[in-house]
Amino acid sequence: MTATSTPPAFHTSVAPRPTDPLAAFGPLVAPRLPESVEQRPYELFSLAPATPTIGAEITGLRLGGDLPDDVLAELLRALLEWKVLFFRDQDIDRTQHRAFAGRWGELEQHPFFKYTQPGQSDADVATLAKDAMAVGVENLWHNDVTWHEFPSFAAVLRAVEVPAVGGDTLWTDTGAAYDLLPEDIRARIDHLEAEHDWINSFGRGMPKDAVDMLRPHFPAVTHPVVRVIPETGRRVLFVNIGFTQRILGVSEAESNELLTMLYRHVQRPEFQVRLRWQPNTIAFWDNRACQHYAASDYYPARRVMDRISIVGDRPVGVPA
Repeated sequence: MTATSTPPAFHTSVAPRPTDPLAAFGPLVAPRLPESVEQRPYELFSLAPATPTIGAEITGLRLGGDLPDDVLAELLRALLEWKVLFFRDQDIDRTQHRAFAGRWGELEQHPFFKYTQPGQSDADVATLAKDAMAVGVENLWHNDVTWHEFPSFAAVLRAVEVPAVGGDTLWTDTGAAYDLLPEDIRARIDHLEAEHDWINSFGRGMPKDAVDMLRPHFPAVTHPVVRVIPETGRRVLFVNIGFTQRILGVSEAESNELLTMLYRHVQRPEFQVRLRWQPNTIAFWDNRACQHYAASDYYPARRVMDRISIVGDRPVGVPA
């Protein structure tokens, strides 16, 4: 008689508790791409996954504006599959950083950083300098610039100065988060829209006259709760605690319930990757398909990053 290897019950998924529709135990594994998208090997560089779902380290390339078009095409394919790419030992300057980012589209000019982030010298480079005098406050999960009609397509973040320990950045895969929602919740949110705004985030740290001057140029905007990535057809959650104000077309109580549920869900460790920065490390991520979180655990040490973002398009939701 042979022994069986049936796993214990607590290793399998269980029915959600009535009070918690997202309560589940066991595997939380989503495909990196929809089944309709072919996954092919990478031939022009080496790629090492950091987790099964999100994040990969690229070796064999030196970033700059002189990368051939076929390398860029393969990098885009990797970005769509892994959502965030890491590059070590990239001893490049700001000009080369800008040249690489510029290969992906128009560079974004952030209208608020000159008021909220000291030390800005270029309109298209956001210098994030944090120390005992200017503490890190980016430790909340967010997509960048969703308060804009055209949120960022992607961002290229370069480590300029890093603390001896701490100051990691985390990303979470909002496509995996969507895929692993219960079917009834997906159906409930698929065609909803939400309001995004900067007034309760950046606006709180800016002089009133600057807020009054910029407000007409950057009103609150509406985006789909579930966004479709055009290159792949992947559905991703597109609400974030930093800039989403409310879900439209439902009561305030239902909006709060749904947003609280979705925010908690995207924070599951199974959807995350964590990067420990080293000098000359670069992270390149798809801002449409993941959220990020800068751990603020290094005070009073100094941490300096240069971020260049690429202008995106208007988010498109699930077809009716």
